[in-house]
This record gives sequence, structure tokens and C-alpha cells, in this order.
Amino acid sequence: MLKDQTIAAIATSTAIGGIGIVRLSGSESIRIVKEMTKLTDLKPRHAYFSPFLGKEGETIDEGVVIYYQGPNSFTGEDVIELQGHGGLVVLNRVLSRTLELGAIMARRGEFSERAFINGKLDLVQAEAIHDLIVSQSEAQAKAAMNSLTGNFSKKVNELLEALVMMRVYIEAAIDFSEEDIDFISDGNVVKGLNGLNDQISALLKSAGNGKVLTDGLKVVIAGKPNAGKSSLLNALSGEETAIVTDIEGTTRDVLRERIIIEGIPLYIIDTAGLRETTDQIEAEGIKRAKREMAGADLVLWMHDDSQEFTGIDDDIVALNIPVINIHNKADISGNTIGEHAEYIAISAKQGLGIEAVKAAILNYAGFESQEGQFSARERHIQALKAVLEHFAIALRLIHEEVAIELVAEELRLAQIALGEITGEFSSDALLGEIFSNFCIGK
Repeated sequence: MLKDQTIAAIATSTAIGGIGIVRLSGSESIRIVKEMTKLTDLKPRHAYFSPFLGKEGETIDEGVVIYYQGPNSFTGEDVIELQGHGGLVVLNRVLSRTLELGAIMARRGEFSERAFINGKLDLVQAEAIHDLIVSQSEAQAKAAMNSLTGNFSKKVNELLEALVMMRVYIEAAIDFSEEDIDFISDGNVVKGLNGLNDQISALLKSAGNGKVLTDGLKVVIAGKPNAGKSSLLNALSGEETAIVTDIEGTTRDVLRERIIIEGIPLYIIDTAGLRETTDQIEAEGIKRAKREMAGADLVLWMHDDSQEFTGIDDDIVALNIPVINIHNKADISGNTIGEHAEYIAISAKQGLGIEAVKAAILNYAGFESQEGQFSARERHIQALKAVLEHFAIALRLIHEEVAIELVAEELRLAQIALGEITGEFSSDALLGEIFSNFCIGK
């Protein structure tokens, strides 16, 4: 990143609104704004009303100018916001004028990237900004805000500090190897590593819940024709999304619906009934159904309870994907609605037993409480798993009384993996991938 360049971008939605903001960040922000307004002096955190002038001195908009002096700004640099009217055409005219005066167009997430590089945010907090912007439920927004305010980062940093102290203890054992002191046999290293292992495992579980909140679950409804798959989709979504008839093979393509249960986004997919067929269109629908199942987090297997249960389809079993067995049409078979030992009995058409299905989905997700929950991502999960793997190797090496230097190396690698979460250790490729998902202007 060329930190000496001043960047500019529209920081508000492209939809029509009462107010729109063009944001600048960099050392040339003050000069650029002074040249395009009638302002000669800008005090930090004061609001000034001024016309925004074009190249020929014409007024292209008017509004409020606010100056945030670095390092006390979002990016840590001089930041100025031009708050004008919220039309896309007028905002683009204001933005174009800042570019004419020397600013460059900001890349996706570049304001947040500069905040990270200048130490205003760690990587978890930067990601939480994006998660907060795109959140579509109150639970998602709360979790993202918890990460943004440092809930997740604090836990990681506390573990990093404890891990560093453990490394110091191990390094001391190496440095004083010729002394008549055995740092390893006193049991403190094993006890300390087991304690850290438990804390990392607990954090991994919380991060797993956070990832579910952030990413949601892909849930595929599958089963034989006329088992009531489309009726279940309609019952879960609360809308008549799918066409429901008594004719087998009504659903021939994939139908998708997004719903939220207890704040968790679910991407529900209704698929064609699985059976042997010579109908080319239906066969294509079945092919697509199997493709969706292969990428699912969870499969809801639908069975017509008025018929003999012949088991879950072999193709699904072979995928080794978690399955919730649902017996539909219990109102016809006379079965008791609700959860049984091996299945859940429902009547999708009458909306009976649907809450039990929702509860089973939440139980599969492992989601417990939203209190104090933070947003998390797959990279966080993989980093924490890597830490646990290095701990396991270190404990095995200690048990086998292998050279203590190898134990020290495993703890060093564990520290690097843990530090990748907050960005203490991070590659340029990782930063590029993360910030490229942000919107321009943030």
C-alpha cells in the first residue's frame, strides 16, 4: 500500500438518501478539501458548512465538512468527510473533484486496512466491521459488535500472553540445561500446557458458534418423491415458496429460501425427489439435488410416514453428512407428533412438529447461548485447531522425553498460529483476501 497517497471514496450506500458522504484519508486531505470549498481553516472535530466547488468554481453540491486529525481518526491518518446530499450522481461529482485534486480511488476495504496497519484495529476487529455491515439479524449484529469492541481479541491476547510465558519457561530450561535443574520433570510445563489446551478448546467452541452466526448453515431437504419436502420448505419459511401437489415429481429443480432461526441464518434448499427415472428433466433435477447435498452442512431426510420406512438413501449415507431423519404425514399415519428416538414425526402440511425440527437444527449447529457471543470465521477455526495440534505434539514429545528444543519449536509454531487471528503474524496474501471482501469506502 502506498501510504503517502491520499485516498477517497463514497462511504455511504449508493441508494438515494438524504445524506451521502465522500471520505478522504491521507496527508493531502486538508489541501484537497480547502481547494474545493471556501474554507481556509479546519479545526479537528468541528463541523463546517460550505459549498463543494467544481473545477470552474461552480457549486456542485453543498454540505458539512468534518476533519478528524491523525492519529486520532479511524485510519490513524488525517481523515475528512464531505457530507452532502445522498444522490449517486452528485456524490460521484464530489468524488471526481477530489480525484482531480490529487486523491486516488480507494480500494475495497482500504480505509479499514490502513486502520489495521496503523494500529487502530486488529485483524479480528477489522473483519467485524464487515460482519456488522452485512449482518441481517440482531444476533449477527450483536456478535459482530462484540468482536469489534474487542471481546474475541481480548481472549486471544490473554492466551498469547500465557503462551509467551510458557515459552519463556521452556527457553529457560534450554538455557540452563547444564545446571542441576530439571524444569520439565517438575510437572509445571505439562500442567500449564494442559490448562492452555483447555482454554483454547473452549475458545474454539465459542468460535464455532460465532462462525455459525456469521456464515449460517446450508440445509438440504431430500427424500423420495411426494414425501412432503416442498411442504416442509413452506412450513419452515412461513411462505408458499414451493408448489405443492399430490403428483410425484412436482419439484424438478432446486428451490432456495433463506430463513433465520434464533438469529442463525439458514439457507434451506428443496430438491427433487430421489428415484430412478427415464424423464430427462426429472433426471437433471435429481442430479442437481445430489450436487446440493454434497455441499450441505446438514440434510433433512423426509420420509412419508404412511409408507414403510426403507432407510436413508445410500447416496446420502455415502456422503457422510449429518442427517436429521424426519417422518412426515404423521397426521395420516396416526404417529405421535414430535421427537422420537430415531426421528422427528411431523405434519408439514398442517405445520405440526415444525418447532421440533427447528430445535434439532439448532442442536446440530451446537449453538447454545448468544450472550457474549462474538463473530468468527473459518480462518479463526483453522488457526485454533492448529494451536491444539502443536500442543498435542509438544505434550507427546515431553512424555517421550525427546529433546526440549523440539517442544520449544512446537510452542513457537503455536504462537504464530494464534497470532494470525488478530494479525500479529499475517501475510500480505491473507490481508489482501480479507480486505477485498469489504465495500469501497470502508
